[in-house]
Amino acid sequence: MAVKIRLRRMGQKKAPFYRIVVADSRAPRDGRFIEEIGTYDPNTDPSTYKVDEEAARKWLNNGAQPTEIVSKIFKNVGITK
Repeated sequence: MAVKIRLRRMGQKKAPFYRIVVADSRAPRDGRFIEEIGTYDPNTDPSTYKVDEEAARKWLNNGAQPTEIVSKIFKNVGITK
């Protein structure tokens, strides 16, 4: 099972809000997930994000692959593989 750390879209039309989740790569974008590890809000200036660093490191050490945007968020927070 390939596990990805990616964004799950929430919020209203034209006002997106994202949750950072760990999910099976075959699951739909907003579908089933394994664990929620943070949030990302691009509507604020500057964009705000909140990440459970311990859970993120655990999943990265277990082989989960972050998407491009999630890896940028992790870099800003200070989480490296």
